Amino acid sequence: MDTMTIHHDGEQSRTHLFWQGTVAMIPLSVAVIPWGLLAGSFAIESGLTVVESQALSAILFAGSAQLVATGMFKAGATLATMLLAVFFITSRHLLYSVSMRDKIAPLPLKWRLTLGFLLTDELFAICGQQSEKQFNRWYALGAGLSFYLCWNLATLAGIVAGSYIPALNELGLEFAVAATFIAIVIPNIKSSPVLVAVVVSMVVSVLCYAQGIESGLMIASVAGMLSGYLTESVTGGQQ
Repeated sequence: MDTMTIHHDGEQSRTHLFWQGTVAMIPLSVAVIPWGLLAGSFAIESGLTVVESQALSAILFAGSAQLVATGMFKAGATLATMLLAVFFITSRHLLYSVSMRDKIAPLPLKWRLTLGFLLTDELFAICGQQSEKQFNRWYALGAGLSFYLCWNLATLAGIVAGSYIPALNELGLEFAVAATFIAIVIPNIKSSPVLVAVVVSMVVSVLCYAQGIESGLMIASVAGMLSGYLTESVTGGQQ
């Protein structure tokens, strides 16, 4: 009887943590809906079938990479070029995985694979700052899985809408991309190095865009990281 009670309490705790993670992800899940609509409609406009368009969200599961890949497909780029572009765009996830290694590495293989697949900018924003004691696999699963389902449903809605509403991508939905990243970045500005990195990368990206520099995003990213590192070296990471 005691064993059954403990098992039941454990199941309740897991369910509670799972739903806690789901609730914590709701603001970012809502913010990404216009982005999903844009990704789905753009895939249809680029000539992909309904199944291919949905498969991008179900398998690739990376909003910015999906938009770039579909754009390159529409422009007639080769598969190798698209794969290289997607690799560079999603390479930041390697940094996320390294940052969360101490939390994920002790877990069984099925958990490492599952959470690794669900690791996005949004999940990192929710769980990346947690300590090893704070981190819980069920909380992370709830957050990551709910976001995955929301993204795929939003993409499906975009696919359906894109099939019936012409020029859906001209409605300004692309602002959702910027809005989502703003919602991720702003709450994490808690120290001067992070603030400097954000400001420098923002200024450099705008300047590169104004000058028509195609690799401006990568230049801004490197400039932001270097400035943040130098600021931390000088200030010692003080607030």
